[in-house]
Amino acid sequence: APLRKPFLVFLAPMMLSNILQSLFGTINNVYLGQMIGVDALAAVSVFFPAMFFFISFVMGLGSGASVLIGQAWGAKEPAKVKAIAGTTMTVTLLLAGLIALGGLFSRELLTALATPANILDAAAGYARIMMITMPLTFAYILLSSQMRAVGDTVTPLAALAASTSLGLVLTPVLIRGWLGAPQLGVASAAWASAISTLMTLTLLHIYLRRRKHPLAIDAAFLKGMRPDPKLLRIVLRLGIPAAIGMIVMSLAEMVLIGLVNGFGSDATAAYGAVNQVLSYVQFPALSIAISVSIFGAQAIGRGNAEQIGRIVRTGIEMNVLLTGSLVAIGYLFSRTLMGFFITDPAVIEVAQRSLHIVLWSSVLFGMSTTFSAAMRASGTVWMPLAISAFSIAAIEVPVATWLSR
Repeated sequence: APLRKPFLVFLAPMMLSNILQSLFGTINNVYLGQMIGVDALAAVSVFFPAMFFFISFVMGLGSGASVLIGQAWGAKEPAKVKAIAGTTMTVTLLLAGLIALGGLFSRELLTALATPANILDAAAGYARIMMITMPLTFAYILLSSQMRAVGDTVTPLAALAASTSLGLVLTPVLIRGWLGAPQLGVASAAWASAISTLMTLTLLHIYLRRRKHPLAIDAAFLKGMRPDPKLLRIVLRLGIPAAIGMIVMSLAEMVLIGLVNGFGSDATAAYGAVNQVLSYVQFPALSIAISVSIFGAQAIGRGNAEQIGRIVRTGIEMNVLLTGSLVAIGYLFSRTLMGFFITDPAVIEVAQRSLHIVLWSSVLFGMSTTFSAAMRASGTVWMPLAISAFSIAAIEVPVATWLSR
């Protein structure tokens, strides 16, 4: 039977989740840019690569756990699903605790990233709150990726919709100090995000318990939170290469933002706007990769490894169709898109030119992530990492540095 339909049923809620999550970031940026000013937008954009660096750990662990959970779920072993989920959650919360402690040094971190002096105070305050509330963010991201691994993409979507709606109401309230709330300036976005994540996690816990969901936090899950060394080794073996891959990307991002910051805060704002649009265009690619990985892992768990070829082919077709369409839209409406984030015409020009240079490559990015995901589903993790690390360290960063001169 063709895989297109089950693929789309699984993919659609996940893409919607991605879009919602980004909309939350984008609308928050629009609030900051329009209600406070371009310096506020730059202050938040500066922390983005560091945030991506932190989140790459949990995404890597999550993807390692997802492959194992998918295989256990395909093999109909619900107890093993809980054990893997619990073990991964413990490691994730320990990591998040370390980052939360690091929040006390947010100013030093942003000084090291060559943050322009006029936005350092605001950026450090925003970063501090984001880092201290990292355990909430990590628990939420991990739980969502684990639910997808057992084939449930609808619950994470509903949770995200609740969290986003709440956050989007809270941000302007905290910027302006409406309804007797304190006026928190640039930090409003960080506080809104923390409060909405806490509320969502609480509601999610109640809902999963009530529905007897395979990932409800019950006695079996809590027992799994005492890490099983054998399981932990396998999760880390699959998760660490994925995390390293994302860290290499985020370190490259930090080098690039350092180069961009050298051209002043207008350049930083233009770069931030281009990254926002690119992140939307790359959503289908990332969602398709997760789908390929989970479908592949479940097929292996069921003992149908011969399905992998068809799964990859479907992933590539979807990529050309979905990512390709977004790339076309991006080129057609590039000026309008940049105008959402930036009001200064000169900065819009810079941003638009950058977007034109980079946009088409998203289709190739989508193809490469599909192949990497299929390899990860079967436990081949180091080769995709080696290829992507080589591309970034030997090509992207040196070329960017050379061209910026």
